[in-house]
Amino acid sequence: MTYQKFEPEETLAEQTYDAVEKAADTGKVVKGTNEVTKAIERNNADLVVIAGNVSPEEIVMHLPALSEERDISYTFVPDKEELGLAAGLEVQTAATAVVDSGSAEDDVDDIANKAAELLEAQEEE
Repeated sequence: MTYQKFEPEETLAEQTYDAVEKAADTGKVVKGTNEVTKAIERNNADLVVIAGNVSPEEIVMHLPALSEERDISYTFVPDKEELGLAAGLEVQTAATAVVDSGSAEDDVDDIANKAAELLEAQEEE
């Protein structure tokens, strides 16, 4: 996986699914690569979540670079089906963006910090 810049540990992935679910219930989450891309370009995203099992990779490959360009936090989760369910969909989704954290604000901040640490550690290797 060339687009996945770091491998989140299981606890971070679970925390991310939970935060997306909470934000979908109490705030606002956009779903799908096109909507996520727009949210990043408009600087509306608090956190971008990208599934790790997306095929073909080209669908989401631009999201990490675009997020970095706009200084928006992003993280990865292993499964697009679980990400879709967390976002309130009955289908899978390659990516979601938390636009309004709602009651998940602390979780979103925590995930963003952990993801930044993982990214930094990966770049030092």
